[in-house]
Amino acid sequence: MKVAVYGKQFQQDVAPFVYELFLELEKAQMEVLVYEPFYNFLSKQIDLNLFLGTYNSYEELKKNIDLFISVGGDGTILDATTLIKDSEIPIMGVNTGRLGFLADVAKDQIPKTIQQLINKKFSIDQRTLIKLETDKELFGKLNFALNEVTISRKDTTSMITITTYINDQYLNSYWADGLIIATPTGSTGYSLSCGGPIVMPGSENFVITPVAPHNLNVRPLVISDKYVIKVKVEGRAKQFLVALDSRIQTLDAGIELTIKKESFKINMVETETQDFSSTLRNKLLWGLDKRN
Repeated sequence: MKVAVYGKQFQQDVAPFVYELFLELEKAQMEVLVYEPFYNFLSKQIDLNLFLGTYNSYEELKKNIDLFISVGGDGTILDATTLIKDSEIPIMGVNTGRLGFLADVAKDQIPKTIQQLINKKFSIDQRTLIKLETDKELFGKLNFALNEVTISRKDTTSMITITTYINDQYLNSYWADGLIIATPTGSTGYSLSCGGPIVMPGSENFVITPVAPHNLNVRPLVISDKYVIKVKVEGRAKQFLVALDSRIQTLDAGIELTIKKESFKINMVETETQDFSSTLRNKLLWGLDKRN
């Protein structure tokens, strides 16, 4: 098996677990490539003493990589999707911090998880992506997100007006600080913190969640991911912000945004140790009640 490893800088107390990951991959006789900027950081933090290759681009990954391992948190996986794109390479997230919804392999589960990979005791969970289209091509070819598209105010404390259409039918003009259009994966992110519902992966839905709406009777809305959403933003400012996960661009007032499902999906590795339901229970502390 040929494995690509991706990550960012980490605190020193995480180093032993990262070192253990590479040792387990070596024991399993896997060929390992490391994202070059991450490799350069690793070489100053731990003594690998292993032969590791490096990679830098999507073109290098799509040739013959069998598995992509993200080391970090959920944000690291979101960044990793811009490297993987439509290659269909499965992603496994090793969480080096708190338990994540995406990076759900805990540090102390690394040896057990690698053994499950060797024994093929895992499944693939396909995750829908959301796509943003504008006349100005704000994000170039990386105009997709795993979690959400977020529209928000810029350089003002005043609310903005986000006029929203679904399949060319007028839905609402949201008076709010912003608007989130989330995938099922993103339903446990920013949308959840703004009062949006949790949507199970594979539900084939999007969630439209207003951020601090002026009208308190405006509520999050779940729609089919087959629908096409169009929005225009207006307000006292001349510019606004639009974000795809953690990537942000400035948007001029009046420009129409088209938001719809991306044509490809991201494949997440789901091991026997951790599935989405158990992640929900652990992350949201469900069941911590003496009645259970």
